[in-house]
Amino acid sequence: MTHSFEAIREWRNVDAGIFRNEIVARNRPAVLRGLVSHWPAVAAGLDSQRTLVDYLKQFDRGQPVGTLFADPAVKGNFFYDESLRGLNFERRLQQISTSLDQLLAHLDDPDPPGVAIQSAPIPENLPGFAARHVIELLASSVVPRIWIGNGVTVRTHFDQVDNLACVVGGRRRFVLFPPEQLPNLYVGPFEFTPAGTPVSMVSVEQPDLVRYPRFEHALAAAQVAELEPGDAIYIPYYWWHHVQSLEKFNVLVNYWWNDTSPEIGMPFDVLLHGLLTLRELPPTQRAVWRAVFDHYVFQTDGDPAAHLAPEQRGILGPITPEQRAQIRAALVRALGRP
Repeated sequence: MTHSFEAIREWRNVDAGIFRNEIVARNRPAVLRGLVSHWPAVAAGLDSQRTLVDYLKQFDRGQPVGTLFADPAVKGNFFYDESLRGLNFERRLQQISTSLDQLLAHLDDPDPPGVAIQSAPIPENLPGFAARHVIELLASSVVPRIWIGNGVTVRTHFDQVDNLACVVGGRRRFVLFPPEQLPNLYVGPFEFTPAGTPVSMVSVEQPDLVRYPRFEHALAAAQVAELEPGDAIYIPYYWWHHVQSLEKFNVLVNYWWNDTSPEIGMPFDVLLHGLLTLRELPPTQRAVWRAVFDHYVFQTDGDPAAHLAPEQRGILGPITPEQRAQIRAALVRALGRP
């Protein structure tokens, strides 16, 4: 089943100013053509897959990394098993060089087993690589991560951060859905997921619109891009994305970052607490708390403490480190109560 998606807007010759002031500020996906085409690893991959493997191996210091393996019958689609109580792949620890050799060994197989290294921090696992492959758009403190595999598919999921993903070898197809499409994505369990974050239960390539009829609305809002070696894509905060590797050997480097202070914590934790405390209230009480959250948290009516003097606002004003510690301690006590 094929779909006609809107193409993600493309940019060229992007510098740090354009990236921050025009691309990130739009809060929309963007393809950055040729952003890392000057990287040595990209040049190695354009020469051959073997050249890229040899180039990566020189940085490997033997640190075992989590690697996914799936039976050829899965066709690289890492997901739940048919019972939905398990996964259709296994995780093992092994050296990056070992995985690279396995990928090369199966290049000519018409139906190879799925192999994927996902989100391995580069400074820990390929020391020296980052110094030769610099992104000038982001702060040097943002940690690069590497993804290596064959023709695998990462099902539709979200990140609680901004994401800049750079294709080093092979080609990748990205299908993105805006955050407001959440009701149409049919998201799976929270507590048991293939990769740590909830995923859509619907296949983008072969959606079952009888079982998941609202997914048709998500498809109508989707945006797509195919990236070549040297290209990059900016995925804004919480945009859902489905990623398909299109070659038998693929390498990607990505950067996750969040401009908000890590001291504020993760909003997903608030969602979990809300499921625990608000969802089972009677409808009239849930309506009350929706209005309370709108007023105090989302501030739909403006600053809820505007009528108070600054010294009277307490935690309704800017939160001090001391107040933050007190709030966290109060939450720990509350969550510890039976």
